[in-house]
Amino acid sequence: MDFKHRDEIFRTSLPGRVVQNAVGKDSAIASAKMTVSYCRYCADSGPMAPHNHAEESVVVLDCARAYVKWGSGPDSLEHQQWLCPGDIMHFPELEWHVFGYDEGGFLDALCIYGQVTNIRPEEISGIQE
Repeated sequence: MDFKHRDEIFRTSLPGRVVQNAVGKDSAIASAKMTVSYCRYCADSGPMAPHNHAEESVVVLDCARAYVKWGSGPDSLEHQQWLCPGDIMHFPELEWHVFGYDEGGFLDALCIYGQVTNIRPEEISGIQE
């Protein structure tokens, strides 16, 4: 078994979030089959743009005044759901979505993918359209 305390995992600042790669390629714990990352969305990271990527499940670890929007395109996120700790979301491959929060809010989540490549918007920008 491999074990890491969260505070031992390197933090990477990306547009709209801070990511800690826990399990997967180039992560604290190596895996060739899955990716698990801690992600924190808050004002310090700036807003995140609507995006799509590989199939993903997201577990809300903690949050305050946070929500998810999703829909048919980056400019048409027709659905919104306020989030609570313990909630779980599943995004099909290439479904458009974005996480947000009201003033003073944040989202702390665990993001889970069944693959190790082409999982983040920065990696698959050529196939998002």
